Amino acid sequence: MTHDDGWRPKLVALDIDGTLLKWVEGVGTTYEQISPPVYDAVHRALDAGVHVVLASGRSPHGMTNVADLLDLHGDEGEQLWVVASNGAVVFRYPPIDVVHEVTFDAAPAVRAVLQEHPSALVAVEERGVGYRVNRPFPPGELSGEFTIADVADLVAVPVSRVIIRDPDATADDFVALGARLGLQGTDYVVGWTAWLDLAPVGVSKASGLEYVARELGVDAPDVLAIGDGRNDIEMLQWAGRGVAMGQSIDEVQESADAVTGSVHDEGAAQELDRYWPPA
Repeated sequence: MTHDDGWRPKLVALDIDGTLLKWVEGVGTTYEQISPPVYDAVHRALDAGVHVVLASGRSPHGMTNVADLLDLHGDEGEQLWVVASNGAVVFRYPPIDVVHEVTFDAAPAVRAVLQEHPSALVAVEERGVGYRVNRPFPPGELSGEFTIADVADLVAVPVSRVIIRDPDATADDFVALGARLGLQGTDYVVGWTAWLDLAPVGVSKASGLEYVARELGVDAPDVLAIGDGRNDIEMLQWAGRGVAMGQSIDEVQESADAVTGSVHDEGAAQELDRYWPPA
């Protein structure tokens, strides 16, 4: 949907990595720092009474630092709404208070993937702590504490999210793998590298935001969403205005209503400045 009629969002949903935070060149991690233009643009929205909601594939404890860097809770310290784990977990903060979580039996999907990628790394989110993994992931890719366990133990009980990572494969390998396996009972999203996120069917950042919007009394047409990854596509399509970052792959840009500057050009601030320009 395009808007030139004085439309103003009532809720702004922001992805974190590649939208608010810049990627470290050649490494699967971002700098944990918010640029002044983005910080100021977000605060102009907050000052206008708009709800700002972080929506990320990160687990809850990987998101609180960004909320703190942005000072999203303001002076009153009121609890934010945050969409984590690609929509499988919704929590309030501070402190972390999980209000909504969707889990599923990931064992069959994980087995199917490992048959084709036997050396892949597997991580299951351990809420509020970190991850349980079959082997360590490359440095900086996951946050929190790690416990090593057998894959069978990792998926022995229902989980909200599984990450499968193969340092020897490419993102395209995983796109083809997901299409080939169909991954019954799960939805999957492929990252910018050979990184596969498995989630319960129907769960995405869009479903998590829908939950939050309902609680806040906001409708989808009044939401502005900004993101850059394959895991943002449903959110960009669901929101009244979905905006892709300039460095996004074509598939993401095509799912959006508009494309803003890249993360290096402060694209998120450029979009927010349309509604709340600097004085």
